[in-house]
Amino acid sequence: MTAPPDPAGARRLARAALVAGPLLAGSILGGLALVQAVAALPPLDLTGAARRSTVVLDRQDRLLRPFATADGRWRLPLSAAGVDPRMLAMLTAYEDRRFAAHPGIDPAATLRAAWQWLRHGRIVSGGSTLSMQVARLIEPRPERSLGAKLRQMVRAVQLERRLGKAGVLDLYLALAPYGGPVEGLRAASLAYFGREPARLSFAESALLVALPQAPEARRPDRFPEAARRARDRVLDIAAARGVIAPTEAEAAKAEPVPRGRKPFPMLAAHAAEAAVAADPEARVLRLTLDGRLQASLEALAAERAEAAGPDLSAAILVIDNRSGAVLAQVGSAGYLDAGRRGAIDMTAAIRSPGSALKPFIYALAFEGGIAHPETLLDDRPARFSATYAPENFDLTYQGTVTARRALQLSLNLPAVDLLEAVGPARFVSRLRGAGAGILLPRDTAPGLPVALGGLGITLTDLARLYAGLARGGAVPDLVRRRDGPPAPASERAAIAEPVAAWYVADILRGAPPPENALAGRIAFKTGTSFGYRDAWAAGFDRRITVAAWVGRADGGAVPGLVGRLVAAPILFDAFARYGGEPEPLAQPRDAILTTTAGLPPPLRHIRRDLPKTLAGTLTAPLRIAYPPDGARIDLGLGPGLDVAPPSLALKALGGVPPLTWMVDSLPVAQGPRRQSEWRPEGAGFARISVMDAAGASDSVVVRIE
Repeated sequence: MTAPPDPAGARRLARAALVAGPLLAGSILGGLALVQAVAALPPLDLTGAARRSTVVLDRQDRLLRPFATADGRWRLPLSAAGVDPRMLAMLTAYEDRRFAAHPGIDPAATLRAAWQWLRHGRIVSGGSTLSMQVARLIEPRPERSLGAKLRQMVRAVQLERRLGKAGVLDLYLALAPYGGPVEGLRAASLAYFGREPARLSFAESALLVALPQAPEARRPDRFPEAARRARDRVLDIAAARGVIAPTEAEAAKAEPVPRGRKPFPMLAAHAAEAAVAADPEARVLRLTLDGRLQASLEALAAERAEAAGPDLSAAILVIDNRSGAVLAQVGSAGYLDAGRRGAIDMTAAIRSPGSALKPFIYALAFEGGIAHPETLLDDRPARFSATYAPENFDLTYQGTVTARRALQLSLNLPAVDLLEAVGPARFVSRLRGAGAGILLPRDTAPGLPVALGGLGITLTDLARLYAGLARGGAVPDLVRRRDGPPAPASERAAIAEPVAAWYVADILRGAPPPENALAGRIAFKTGTSFGYRDAWAAGFDRRITVAAWVGRADGGAVPGLVGRLVAAPILFDAFARYGGEPEPLAQPRDAILTTTAGLPPPLRHIRRDLPKTLAGTLTAPLRIAYPPDGARIDLGLGPGLDVAPPSLALKALGGVPPLTWMVDSLPVAQGPRRQSEWRPEGAGFARISVMDAAGASDSVVVRIE
């Protein structure tokens, strides 16, 4: 029995034939056009697509500061590895769910787009894949035509063959438009949410997935409602396709849409600008700075400058003593603060250091045998060179004090007295030899006022000199780039010999701290320039050196601006923000710890009979010739012996007589000869030391048996 004809079915078949015929013909024509397009296209050029903003990174590759491209766009480097995987899944679910399977062109999407074009007589949907969108971004064309679409398809296939899926996705993440000059996911994430794309919420991710389709019409800073609707649609599709749960989508919809753009990071602005100026071709510059410490100290500088008074700025430098790496460089109290002239990098400005260089006068005096930390100095009114009569900062005098106490209290008269003995020209020469850029008043020779700040120096050089004390006298070459060429070997002289450097460090560790700090934790010194223009503080432990400055960038006077009251609290706060317990310096074996009475008579008071050149350079260096270091000496001191132990001969070479011999820091012999003897009381280890009249010393450790 034959079924009756179905009129409705016949009509459906007729319509299908009407559509299929043109569709087939269109496919054939499209294929031919595609072949012609491939033949006509020039080679794929990715030069423009490779242009990125220059970015400056810290020691952990955290972003410190980006710079716009030459045409004013923000296009920061990013790869898929720096994006939350669930955001990438949301992106492909919304834009190109068969991205992992197609060769650059999605056949199903293309047929759907062709059917819609034939049916409506215009392009309804482009069937674009992510690869085709990247092709359009690389070679933008304003028209929406069949020729332009064919060109995108050809380029999409070429891109996938050349770069692979990962490379195409990286290009999309770098080039996608997000409104205005913001291009690429990383720039958009920072501009709209203030954080990196690896830390975005579902709502934030959905918004950034939706924006590139209509970046100007959906900009949340201009059209927040349009942005919200687009975001919610992405969330619905992501939930429907299993990327996120429906409950997560609903919770994400409740989050507000940002209504403005955030400023890009600008940490270490001065250091970043200097790095770019030194290497303008580099797109990624990796500095030694610690971004978290940098941010904390920038906030500290801004806070303290604000509290100190109007128009004041502040600068802080932190150096890793072991490597010379700059860990933080705060050039001002606010780079964009015009009132404080924040664009001026005060770590590089030449200013008067006040008393901040006094420790290096003492170091030279200790090194030259002119004084010892327990040498007695006079703090009384005095006139030098007939015309120079300095006074102490508080206009009082302490009388007779040890060199240790004089430096800890920053007394002016003892410092000038020592500088006269050392020689101001030699002092300035030592500073310059260590690499410090010392500036003296025009047409003047170094004079005694340099002891109290009568010269110019930068905060950076001051920090380097103090780091030299922490390193036993060896001033470091600063390292600012992690990815730069290694610095050439330095030919700079040491700022002090190791024992003299330790003496100064030990003294400064006992200096009275400011009110916000505990005593005996770090070695530090403050300074106040003439006229209250500059307040300084520099300090160190075994790990780091910190230097701080407060003042007006234009050099104006600020009554009450005192280093101990203004800069020292910043110094101690900077150490606290660095973290960890301060570590004291290791005592050199040649250091002699004794009282004033235990010193050789020539060192109990300041030596004025030595030439103004380094004592010890006129004779051979002092050293112990016998016993040798590490020797085991059998004096027959075994158990059960009732006889008195024999004496041990002591012999020295070089030095300036008279010589003082000590065992375990106790004097045992003194005289003009380089030979002496010591009678040990029993077996065991002993440290034998000798000091000459110039203060030079040598030590050995022996085992008596």
